[in-house]
Amino acid sequence: MKTIYILTLFPNMFDGFLSNSIVQRAIAKKIINIKIINIRDYTLDKYHRVDTPPIGGGAGLIMKCQPIIDALFSIPNKSDCHTILLSPRGMTFKQQNAQNLARLNKDLIIICGHYEGIDERVNKYVDELISIGDYILTGGEIGAMAISDSIIRLIDGAIASESIKEESFNDSVLEYPQYTEPYDYKGDKVPDILYSGNHQAIAKFRRKQSLYLTRKYRPDLFEKLVLNKQDIKLLEELDKGEDNPEWMQKALQKGHKFIKN
Repeated sequence: MKTIYILTLFPNMFDGFLSNSIVQRAIAKKIINIKIINIRDYTLDKYHRVDTPPIGGGAGLIMKCQPIIDALFSIPNKSDCHTILLSPRGMTFKQQNAQNLARLNKDLIIICGHYEGIDERVNKYVDELISIGDYILTGGEIGAMAISDSIIRLIDGAIASESIKEESFNDSVLEYPQYTEPYDYKGDKVPDILYSGNHQAIAKFRRKQSLYLTRKYRPDLFEKLVLNKQDIKLLEELDKGEDNPEWMQKALQKGHKFIKN
């Protein structure tokens, strides 16, 4: 069972996260163990402070290194853990990072910064710096939840494997559109091909939609795609405006009895 240790000044922020359905089930099934460590419990400051103004002047408050490092070394198997510090210096977190960390045969430690930053000397105690994006948050807690959630759902047994297989980013493409009942909502209908019962044609339709959405909304991902012959042909159909190509017509004809009127 993998354990994720989260070092934070605000442990109560994780109450809702830990009671989230998927996370809560994973903990109950002993698939994952999450331990929240309050950095404040480790300060040696006689006034119980965990932050002070920066030496040399500057705005705001800086988290002191002593409470963080002592909290870090309170973890019994610290030497066998992979330690992450949320930092704007880190590479932006992506699905591939989540997959790598889920497969890593080590427990994880995530350190949440706060205020204007942390004492530089903490950096030498971590294995990896991670950023969740080029924007400013008040602390690392939201980032720690995002990273933990993305990892937990990839661990065997947390959710159905079929759900993971076809998600966005797993194949460097966005996920295809999903529909549910009713068939017709205010004139907006579910594509008939999804009722055809032809799994091969449905997969082809969904791939075409994934390619379309990725090219439209995430050209950065689309540029990295290695396209096969079928992908190229599907893109040609899109470029020509072929909304009902021959392969789809055949699938609809064969499955007409399943299609709603």
